[in-house]
Amino acid sequence: TYSHVALAVLAFVLVEYIFLSTPFIRDLALSLTQGWSWLIMLGIFMFATTIAEKWAMSSTDRNMQYAALLLYVVAEAFIFVPLLYIAMRFTGDTSIIFNAGMLTLALFSGLTAVVFFTGKDFSFLRNFIMVGGMVAMGLIVLGILFGFSLGLFFSFAMVALAAASILYQTSNVLNVYNKDQYVAASLGLFASLMLMLWYVMQIMMSFSGD
Repeated sequence: TYSHVALAVLAFVLVEYIFLSTPFIRDLALSLTQGWSWLIMLGIFMFATTIAEKWAMSSTDRNMQYAALLLYVVAEAFIFVPLLYIAMRFTGDTSIIFNAGMLTLALFSGLTAVVFFTGKDFSFLRNFIMVGGMVAMGLIVLGILFGFSLGLFFSFAMVALAAASILYQTSNVLNVYNKDQYVAASLGLFASLMLMLWYVMQIMMSFSGD
């Protein structure tokens, strides 16, 4: 499972580099960051996520499971294009991206260690994650429609939600998934990792702006 998470991260970095280096793809992603266009982009991302999760969980075809993971990696890479582009323009280099990546990996490793060393079942977090995710999506949509910023507190809340998701997904690796579902398990962990990275970057950019 964790080797596949690592491979997904490496694939994300490679695809992201290709997207940022391709003017057409970069400009397309940047053009979809305002108002209704961003809502459409989020909708397409959520649709791709749903399809990827369905393929990964229900298919007995290993190739289909890998296709699901690849689809999700590409979707994440595309939606990250505007954020990473702004971060590089913001600082003139990749320092924020690197530091946010290292901090996210450290948090991910620490949360993983908590589950493995304690053996605690974190399945009770499922309802919190589902409700929190729906509330967060609602606030994001309202922010886009009415043009207000969700602010730094929201970013910290989303990092907490991502942390809960990592605990929940890691607990599932130990207690729910069988040995043949490592691709699906890696997709869930990768999704939680990317969610945390997104908002860790937002926080670091906010403090750098001060």
